[in-house]
Amino acid sequence: EPERIEPLYALVGREPLSRRRERLRALLLTDRTHLDGWRKRAVERCLVRLDAGKSPAPFDLDDDGWNRDLLAALLALPDDAMEETPYRVFSVRVFNDSKRFDALKGTVARLARGQRPEWRALSNRETLRELGLVANPGHVYLYGRWQLVDQEGQVTSLGEFHPSVGIPAALAARVQRVRVDAARVVCVENLTSFYELVRHEGEGLAALCLWGNPSPASRHLLRRLAGDLPAGVPLLLWADVDYGGLNILAQLRTQVSPRFAPYRMDCDTLDAHARWAHPLSAADGRRLARLKRHPHLADVVGLIDHMLRRGIKLEQEAVRVGR
Repeated sequence: EPERIEPLYALVGREPLSRRRERLRALLLTDRTHLDGWRKRAVERCLVRLDAGKSPAPFDLDDDGWNRDLLAALLALPDDAMEETPYRVFSVRVFNDSKRFDALKGTVARLARGQRPEWRALSNRETLRELGLVANPGHVYLYGRWQLVDQEGQVTSLGEFHPSVGIPAALAARVQRVRVDAARVVCVENLTSFYELVRHEGEGLAALCLWGNPSPASRHLLRRLAGDLPAGVPLLLWADVDYGGLNILAQLRTQVSPRFAPYRMDCDTLDAHARWAHPLSAADGRRLARLKRHPHLADVVGLIDHMLRRGIKLEQEAVRVGR
């Protein structure tokens, strides 16, 4: 008796699923026109799933407020990822509530990774940083005789700072020219190893701490450096001997310069420090096998095969420096 369906739903305090689907569909269609790039693709994918009768996750058929908030966050994401916006500032601008974005951060990051394969290995925090959103404005740590020239031609020389200096990411993201007076330049994945390198091998060295995957600001600074770096000065990466470290090498080669070479990321280093290594997980093995096919990592396939044979990986903090 179809004519009695509506009173029945009213009696049990429920709303027909078809109506909830149609309301969400109308909302997504309206806001899709204001989105572009990965954000538009993410919404269109949810529309396809919705029309196929599948779950539209991360949108929720039972929570209109969540759906509106998620779309509002996607619409308001900064256009220029080089400008860092703190989470709470973003949240106030969008929701007039400094904490409301907290519940959405993970979902926004996962949506972005789902539409940007090159971000697959990033954490939620690193993904949001790629979108210009950070907990607080960051800094880039440098060691050595760096010279930065900004848009107004002002020169900042860093050689007198010891053991390092942290420059605002906003400054790093806007430099126009970068020069170093050094015999080699080493980018270091982790802060502890950055300071160990500076402490034991600082003579003639210029170093930059990446803090994990390189941020947009770090990549911009390094691109400016690579453009003027003399051919005889090595441009190196020192990272963990694992999937993450080798993925950083691929990122730097594709997004900054093909000149990047691995430093202390080789079979001999792995074997010499094997007592401090950790076993590879099944997921590690699958990711490393995938990296073997990366067009910019042909020179480290031998290392990957060696890691897979031995079934181990190595954190860079375990590597002895200057001894």
